[in-house]
Amino acid sequence: MSEKKQKNGKVIYDYIVVGTGPAGAVIAKKLTDDKKTSVLVLEAGENNDKDTPISNSTYALELEELYLPQYFWQGEGIPQEEVNERSFEWTTGRLLGGGSSINTQQYVRPTSAVFRQWEKLLGPLWSPKNAINGFRKMENYNGKTNNSNVHGYKGRIDIRQAPENPTAMSKKLVSAIEKATGFRKILDYNDPKTPLGPFTRWQLFQQPNGRRESASTAFLSSDIMTARGQGVNGRKLSVSFNSTALRILFRNKRAIGVEFLQEGKRVRAYTRKKVIISAGINSSQLLMLSGIGPAKMLKDAKIPIVYANSNVGKGIRNHTLNFAVFSANPKDNPLPEDDPNALYSGGAFLPDPTPGLNKTRRAVQLIGIGSKGKLQIAILFLKPKSRGSIKIQSNDPLKIVLADEGYLTNPADLEAVKNCYKIYIKKIAAQLALIDRSYQLISPTLDIINNNRKLEEFIKNNFDHNHHEQGALRMAPLNKGGVVDSHGQVHGVKDLIVADDSIIPFTVDGNTSAPAYLIGHTIAQQLMKKNSRMNEKR
Repeated sequence: MSEKKQKNGKVIYDYIVVGTGPAGAVIAKKLTDDKKTSVLVLEAGENNDKDTPISNSTYALELEELYLPQYFWQGEGIPQEEVNERSFEWTTGRLLGGGSSINTQQYVRPTSAVFRQWEKLLGPLWSPKNAINGFRKMENYNGKTNNSNVHGYKGRIDIRQAPENPTAMSKKLVSAIEKATGFRKILDYNDPKTPLGPFTRWQLFQQPNGRRESASTAFLSSDIMTARGQGVNGRKLSVSFNSTALRILFRNKRAIGVEFLQEGKRVRAYTRKKVIISAGINSSQLLMLSGIGPAKMLKDAKIPIVYANSNVGKGIRNHTLNFAVFSANPKDNPLPEDDPNALYSGGAFLPDPTPGLNKTRRAVQLIGIGSKGKLQIAILFLKPKSRGSIKIQSNDPLKIVLADEGYLTNPADLEAVKNCYKIYIKKIAAQLALIDRSYQLISPTLDIINNNRKLEEFIKNNFDHNHHEQGALRMAPLNKGGVVDSHGQVHGVKDLIVADDSIIPFTVDGNTSAPAYLIGHTIAQQLMKKNSRMNEKR
């Protein structure tokens, strides 16, 4: 068995990890590599790796829309005032692999400009150089690049650049973006030297055969543990499925264990070393239920205060999401016939088009999503200034939080999205039509784009939801809005770490799975170094 029972019947491990998403899975695997360290991992869902909707990448764009209860936490955020009181699902993956098992598979690293901000605030541990080294150690890159030194080829995460042979639809879109924006086509957007420009090939979390690569398949695979969650080949790892964390247990402000609900029963497990929370959007709620958060909120909920910190659950942000729809040449296939797993028909990373702003910083993501006779461009604004919050309603751990993502509460965000249409989409539409008259802008029409009031209403009425939540438990000094320090250690208590996207200190300029893996890898490396030093002293 991985755990040991004390005389009083307590089950105790070296570490307890909550969550099997990118960060949690990396940490669990790395900590148990020495075959000496015991780790219990709590997963609220089940092992669904063999289910067709999870393993088959062609379902990736549908999964988040289907919002299936067997794979997703079921919840809804509060109505968004600036988006005409519309509300959106508040969810992430509730299964082995967490969000990485149900996302749209795009592998996008934050640019070096983002990591320079992190480094300035948090020190060299989060420098661009260390970030690139971390990604290289995790990657098994299967694609083309002009800079092979920034990729890894022996890591556990399979990355596939696809498609190998881009379609006519993809080529036409990329050509139109080149002519409309002046940015030349790039081969590898994860190369720090080419963070901006259009491209025909996305980098995807996929195995060479096109099947989904997740935190589960990469770090909790059959060479690490059995399908039921027990470590193999002497690995002291135990993944407990159907186990929902309820609260962290403390003694004298030291985290000593976790209380969780396992198939209808309250269970407690204890730790010798640390509790590590990698529960994504649920991490804020878990801290607050455990007595770490805004004092008034905890008192109102009748939760004993372990450490009062008004920063907990504050400052959450998410990328915006809107669409432009075009007719397309029905003869143009959106994806190669021999590669439906490629998923996308080109894309681009671009700066904020607002006049006068920095044109060297990535701020806009365009994603080509094709179908027969139709092309959609998803528009993500990656540098939002709007901030939201997460609040608990009571001390009931099963009651959903009040999640306010604060969309467009800062007027600058609406202006940026408007400019994406006024400048980028309008020019791309003109160039696409010149390349092939079959490509015509359907939604929004030019009369809407050219009318400020109509465009604002269009954006709000057609606003969509991203699952790129980040920053609610910011990694920063306490006096700078922090909840955890540079190693993920929670301020004000001992032996409690948060490691997931909720600790992101500055908004990432791309999808959020890649930084979650990096956070897990970096924090695991620090824990392993500490364990090694302690072993040397013995």
